[in-house]
Amino acid sequence: MITKTVTNAAEAVKDVFSDSVLMFGGFGLCGIPENCIQALLQKDLTGLTCISNNAGVDDFGIGLMLKKRMVKKMISSYVGENAEFERQLLSGELEVDLIPQGTLAERIRAGGAGIPAFFTPAGVGTEVAEGKEIREFDGKMYLMEKGLIADFAFVKAWKGDTAGNLIFKGTARNFNPMMATAGKITIAEVEELVPAGQLDPNHIHTPGIYVQRIFQGEDYEKRIEQRTVSKG
Repeated sequence: MITKTVTNAAEAVKDVFSDSVLMFGGFGLCGIPENCIQALLQKDLTGLTCISNNAGVDDFGIGLMLKKRMVKKMISSYVGENAEFERQLLSGELEVDLIPQGTLAERIRAGGAGIPAFFTPAGVGTEVAEGKEIREFDGKMYLMEKGLIADFAFVKAWKGDTAGNLIFKGTARNFNPMMATAGKITIAEVEELVPAGQLDPNHIHTPGIYVQRIFQGEDYEKRIEQRTVSKG
């Protein structure tokens, strides 16, 4: 069996290069590859295209990469709680493709499945449709969207084994599993790494065939954007 286990995040991202296309799993700050992002920040990278549902917050996640001016383009569905992301977008410093969330998810899933394009009604008649093919099916208009792939996909799972099989927990399943299929090289960091064969096959969300490198992460902060409390 091919050895997929690497020592840490620094080893996992050692061959990531400038001007590459990267996918980052997670939803908001839930299930983001924290260790890989920190390791990327230590590299002298520029011109990156980042595909992620959102861009974290100003002082955490992809937001730190934006601050360091590592990112040339964001492909996202949500500007969210990141003031620097918003500033760079409005000033024209950052290229941004804002995509309806369901369309973004499906474009990633399609890319991972080897489907070059598909038709969707989402965005017809809006700026989203500009420059895209429009076609009528059964009396309804649809626009063509292309599948997305990346040079590297970074995902974060709850548990994984040394063969690369992954189990995600809760909201972390929103983008991580589909991104794991759409990277030419998929790098997984996990909270708990176990020997191959210890995970129940019925519980595995991403088969190891999609994962090239895996390591056990450390020091997870697991932040949230907005802490909401209520009096009992």
